[in-house]
Amino acid sequence: MQVFSLESGIALPLLATLAGMSGAALGLWLTSLRQRARVVVPFSAGVLLGVALFGLLPELAEEGGWPFSLLLFGAGYGVLYCVNRYGYAVCPTCAHDHDHNACATELHGFAGPLIAAAALHSFLDGWGVTTSQLSTTLGLRIAVPLAVGLHKLPEGIALGGILRASVRSRAVALAWCCLAEAATLAGGAAGLWMAPHLGTRWITYPLGLTGGWLFYLGYHAIHEEWKRRGAGPAFLSAAAGVAGAAVIQRGAELFLR
Repeated sequence: MQVFSLESGIALPLLATLAGMSGAALGLWLTSLRQRARVVVPFSAGVLLGVALFGLLPELAEEGGWPFSLLLFGAGYGVLYCVNRYGYAVCPTCAHDHDHNACATELHGFAGPLIAAAALHSFLDGWGVTTSQLSTTLGLRIAVPLAVGLHKLPEGIALGGILRASVRSRAVALAWCCLAEAATLAGGAAGLWMAPHLGTRWITYPLGLTGGWLFYLGYHAIHEEWKRRGAGPAFLSAAAGVAGAAVIQRGAELFLR
């Protein structure tokens, strides 16, 4: 198992946190560009699918076997499915029951559950990034930060836009966005702190779950864009994201070997 200091181990979760906060600021202050900003959503979703299916899952299977990896993968997907269906939308980018085009109106009572769900999602982001860096497999150390980093900006844009419609002022919305995104840093710190106490085998569990929820987010984001913009634009952008993820990940692996 690789050993990281607190400073080096927390760097990637910190960068992911800053990316999410930057996206939230864009969603709040540049609301007139929100629809244009959503063009990047299917591409980002394609990146998630590419990393989950062709990067993360095969690497996990190499370490723990296909049955075990698929079980964890399915469990991660199932957790977010249940929360999103029976609780609240885990990710505002792929919310199944929210009309993003109506975000200019007040969404009374929506802020609390959205902030809680976004914070949970961010915590898992930070946890996944940190635990991936403790893996001995280079592919995992590249795949998870790549997926989380590229997903954070559009996620933040969507979160900021929806929260702005849920509270009275931009300042309040920005404060709540920053709090939710800061959970990424908390998740990273928690994963880093627990690593020395749990050994190496435990890393497979959160990484397997991470693969499942990355796939969930990617699939449902593409599905929502398909319904809004049509199959052609959504799938073309998503396919570019899948291909881009594969090229970047494999290229980085070759470069770092």
